[in-house]
Amino acid sequence: MKILIAGSTGQLGTNLIRCLGRLEHKEKHEIIGATRKELDITDNKEVLEYFKNNSFDAVINAAAYTDVDKCETDFDNAFLVNAIGPRNLAIAAYKYGFKLIHISTDYVFDGKNPDGYYEFDRPNPISKYAITKFAGEEYVKNHCTQYFIIRTSWLYGKYGKNFVKTMLTLSESREEIKVVNDQKGSPTFSEDLVDFISKIITTEKYGIYHFSNSGSCTWYEFAKEIFKITNKDMTVHPISTEEFNAPAPRPQYSILNNYMAKLEFDHESRSWQEALQEYLIRDRSQGTGDSFI
Repeated sequence: MKILIAGSTGQLGTNLIRCLGRLEHKEKHEIIGATRKELDITDNKEVLEYFKNNSFDAVINAAAYTDVDKCETDFDNAFLVNAIGPRNLAIAAYKYGFKLIHISTDYVFDGKNPDGYYEFDRPNPISKYAITKFAGEEYVKNHCTQYFIIRTSWLYGKYGKNFVKTMLTLSESREEIKVVNDQKGSPTFSEDLVDFISKIITTEKYGIYHFSNSGSCTWYEFAKEIFKITNKDMTVHPISTEEFNAPAPRPQYSILNNYMAKLEFDHESRSWQEALQEYLIRDRSQGTGDSFI
């Protein structure tokens, strides 16, 4: 397949470029990345012209405005990227006949269900970021038919900014930190998400999927596990969401139940602890120049 990655320089986009073209996938996939300079998905005319001149079997939309707090004051730009961009890609997907894989978020739910959320549960976004992401989902569903919407959560990996990197960076300059302990979700290793995308992209089992590593934790428990695995001597103090006082509201429970992945692909995600350990230990042992540990 010939696959375009929109948002190819972000955390997930970079991982897709590096991993989706690995040896075991090379016979199937020709991977092409597009930065915003090469394809501004917020410009409908530019998007249609781009796909008129370039043919693809599938497009993965990894472009997103992910600063949850900044979205509260920069709503217009967030809506352009997170909602209008996916709409434009969906219109082009329908017109030019390519599959669209759109990445969404656990934050589309209000977080009131401690048992977690299934793909068929009704979203109820509570932040402006979440509103833009849910709008993007609705545009994709309304404007094309060959789509996969993948909701993921608490994403981390080797590339870009994420919670794991932030914790390890803080451990270099501090002896103690405060981390929220009343928000619960499912951490997701970006390479596991890429592997799932590679599994579904060749099929026609379209629809909404949840993907995260199995199990759940609070941000505090996540931080404690990071420092345990990396043998960092860091004191972590649990605090409440109210004490943290972030500009944007967060769902208290945003656990994703990967029901459709199991039903359609017999996919069982490994635990978040196992994925985190592999990520941290492997990157340390590789000793790569851009390792953050």
